[in-house]
Amino acid sequence: MQKEFFINLERQLNDHHDWPNVYMFKFIIPADNHKLAQVEALFGPEAIVTTRQSSSNKFISITAKEMMISADKVIDTYKKATKIEGIISL
Repeated sequence: MQKEFFINLERQLNDHHDWPNVYMFKFIIPADNHKLAQVEALFGPEAIVTTRQSSSNKFISITAKEMMISADKVIDTYKKATKIEGIISL
C-alpha cells in the first residue's frame, strides 16, 4: 500500500511542479524536542523551517520550505520522515 502511495505521489508532484522548485512540507509531531530535532534534521541548512505549538501544548506543527531538485527528493524526505515516531505528514 505504501509503495502505491509513493508512486501516486510522484505522479502528482511531476504533474503539478517543474523541477527544481521550492517545495513546502507540513508535519505535526507530539511536543517533544527530540522529535523536533529529528524533523529539522530532514532538511538542509538553506531550508526555511517554522514551528508552532498547539494551544494545548501537546503538538508542534512544522512547515519547511526547501529547494527540491526532483519529485524523487521530495519522496525521499517523506520516507525518512515516516521513521519518526508519532509524525503526521500533511
